[in-house]
Amino acid sequence: MSADELPPATELLATAVSALGGSERPGQVQMAEAVAEAFAGGKHLAVQAGTGTGKSLAYLIPAIARSVADETPVVVSTATIALQRQLVDRDLPRLVDALADALPRRPKFALLKGRRNYLCLNKIHNGGGEENAELPQEELFEPVAATALGRDVARLTAWASSTETGDRDELTPGVPDRSWSQVSVSARECLGMARCPYGTDCFSERARGEAGRAEIIVTNHALLAIDAIADASVLPEHKYLVVDEAHELVDRVTSVATAELTPAPLGVAVRRIARLVSPQLVQRMEAAVATFSSAIHDAAPGRLDYLDDELGTYLTALRDAATAARGDIDPSPKDPKAAAARSEAIAALTEIGDAASRALDSFVPAIPDRTEVVWLDHEENRGASAGRSGATGGSTVRPVLRVAPLSVAGLLRTRLFDSATTVLTSATLTVGGSFEAMAGAWGLSDGPKWTGLDVGSPFEHAKSGILYVAAHLPPPGRDSAGNTEQLDEIATLIEAAGGRTLGLFSSMRAAKAAAEALRTRLDTPILCQGDDGIAALVQRFAADPETSLFGTLSLWQGVDVPGPSLSLVVIDRIPFPRPDDPLLTARQRAVAARGGNGFMTVAAAHAALLLAQGAGRLLRQSDDRGVVAVLDSRMATARYGSYLRASLPPFWATTDPTRVKQALERLREDASP
Repeated sequence: MSADELPPATELLATAVSALGGSERPGQVQMAEAVAEAFAGGKHLAVQAGTGTGKSLAYLIPAIARSVADETPVVVSTATIALQRQLVDRDLPRLVDALADALPRRPKFALLKGRRNYLCLNKIHNGGGEENAELPQEELFEPVAATALGRDVARLTAWASSTETGDRDELTPGVPDRSWSQVSVSARECLGMARCPYGTDCFSERARGEAGRAEIIVTNHALLAIDAIADASVLPEHKYLVVDEAHELVDRVTSVATAELTPAPLGVAVRRIARLVSPQLVQRMEAAVATFSSAIHDAAPGRLDYLDDELGTYLTALRDAATAARGDIDPSPKDPKAAAARSEAIAALTEIGDAASRALDSFVPAIPDRTEVVWLDHEENRGASAGRSGATGGSTVRPVLRVAPLSVAGLLRTRLFDSATTVLTSATLTVGGSFEAMAGAWGLSDGPKWTGLDVGSPFEHAKSGILYVAAHLPPPGRDSAGNTEQLDEIATLIEAAGGRTLGLFSSMRAAKAAAEALRTRLDTPILCQGDDGIAALVQRFAADPETSLFGTLSLWQGVDVPGPSLSLVVIDRIPFPRPDDPLLTARQRAVAARGGNGFMTVAAAHAALLLAQGAGRLLRQSDDRGVVAVLDSRMATARYGSYLRASLPPFWATTDPTRVKQALERLREDASP
């Protein structure tokens, strides 16, 4: 069937909206029409659709129509599990029912994730690498059944016989990553369907099979990145792609493309090969891991602009030892248990060798326009076991050497946009009022044809919200956690609002310090990220209008609380990236080397996007009212302030604290029973 034989997307949208009991939204109609035209014309489209537009329906309906007409799948990629679940569990089933009489057949849809998200039956029944290989040193002497890890694995083994999907997200309650890793494998570790004794029952292969028969395939940005990076296709072949939450795409792809070398996994790799290679190769690997681990533990953290001879020697030794050990392992033994162990060992050694090679290659030749960035981190593991005594609550330092691409624009352009007509959408895509910053980061600026469209929002921002910039406050210092003037301002605003406040802070330290200080000054409750899980905290916050919730990055983008429980969003400071962030500072420097403004292109764009996300927490439904308070005077006084304000919804703006306090008091009175 051709697309001309189907009703137009706008007509299908009207049918669906009517069946679902909704009403027409001009922005939704405009977006649906634009998505349909993009698919028909093969031109990429970036769509900013504000909260309340109903963008899911606006892209799903043209996607369904195109997949049915062309008999080819459309892939829909999202950043969050919550949106994936909303699409698969709510939006798509209702849409398929609503359009049943308007389409020639009932379209199928499926959810597909990376292999690590599914139980591996072979690993459960035949084991993996050397027994206890992934246990911390202090647990190696404990009976496995007595450890939390052992109890988790026993529970997961029992669950494997009852679950229909083997999908980690369906396990309630969940288990830590370390426990899940005992019953799952990466794509590199997988034996493959033909060689695996459980290949016909494999949960991951079953999900892939369902996706291969579906018109709409819902996945995540990480798997989309793996599909783009990997030599073999992970997703079914497709000509059309929708990227929702597209503001997250670059960070998610960068994360997947980042390689790590850190002592604990290196030690696991050594234990895995102990019985698989010659003693000489085991000793060589042990020595390489020991010297490299010691070197990065003692080195100062930060970006590596040049490679000193010592670290270069240790990286070379690690690369060569991993390559030699990998070459000594028989990849195809007949015994399934032996095959699994060898597959996992080969995968681990391959990752080590690749990471070390990337780090070494990034410095050869030593030219300014390096394509990769190498840096050292010293991460603190709080609550780490304090030894055989069983005492806990201490901390250890985890040194990590990371290698990441300076830019993923070329990767996205050649591996994503060259192979599929793509629609990228989010509530926040324009930075400083323009799509150019995001288009450049995606690789669209100098690449294929694309158009940008802002369909606006059904909300009347100027009548529903106030943007208050506290211009009278002193500019924040490096750490605003102890800023007395700012704490006074927050207290005054929360008192006027009667609670009802979401506090978005630039650091966890600042959020906790503010919560601790204000709990002694205010009569209304204050919750803080870390007191409980995010979902539980948001639920408690939404249930009690007098409660305030403070936190950091997870709350900037993940809170959806309509109604009177949220009347005030407080932002403690402009969320510029940390000045010591190695990747973003390297990107700034690269822009400057090309004659551009690195600060505006990278740091200000990063801050503008986060500000827009944070401000977007305020209005979640048409009758919401409230204030976004930015307690950073630079928003009003600095030259880049207008650029940042242009990235926010068009709220009514003021710097007058008295008017804001009065507005919040009126909102509190209106919301009182």
